Amino acid sequence: MHVNVYEEFALSPATGLVCAWVREPEPAAPVARVVPDGCVDLIWWSGRGEVMVAGPDTGPHLSAVPAGERLVGVRFRPGQAPPALGVPADAVRDARVPLARLWGDPALRLADRLAGAGDPRRVLVAAVAGRGGPADPVVPAVVAGLAEGASVGEVAGRLGLSERQLRRRSVAAFGYGPKTLQRILRFRRAVRLARAGVPFAVAADAAGYADQAHLSREVRDLAGVPLRGLL
Repeated sequence: MHVNVYEEFALSPATGLVCAWVREPEPAAPVARVVPDGCVDLIWWSGRGEVMVAGPDTGPHLSAVPAGERLVGVRFRPGQAPPALGVPADAVRDARVPLARLWGDPALRLADRLAGAGDPRRVLVAAVAGRGGPADPVVPAVVAGLAEGASVGEVAGRLGLSERQLRRRSVAAFGYGPKTLQRILRFRRAVRLARAGVPFAVAADAAGYADQAHLSREVRDLAGVPLRGLL
């Protein structure tokens, strides 16, 4: 019988989370290629008995998963992690940090509860959903504006902010400035289209790239491999 090694479980936007996910143990030690997506994950490693914070990434990250290790995680929507973490997103940019470094003893108690839980996925979701209060209120408008292709100046103007103010708030919320966020959102859209079978040149145009060569350069830079290899 086929068993999915990795499975995602969609969650309500009200939780501030994209999804919860589970990676089941494998007999070999796989290496996972993690690419930028604008998100931050919390991951419980069953073998270590530890919860880690992952991201936000600005480039590819290769993560070795020991044989027999089960991972359970939650993925925050872009800009939604800082209230739950208790630190701005740039404090964990391109990093893998023990949650205990940010939460102290509550993170250790959470790891103990996860180890003894029949359904650790639900325990992890309950522990982080809504923790710490609301995110910066500009977050949804920044994500929506940049995703639709508006310039940084246009997004700042819609929000009544200077570009400097928008950058400062974006770094705290997303881990990097709005130009980097827009680049990552565009990359993710192109990859989704290509994965759905859209020809690369069409996917490049739909996502807002100058041409397919531009898309190819961005994928190599952000993912570390050509688009076909990433897919």
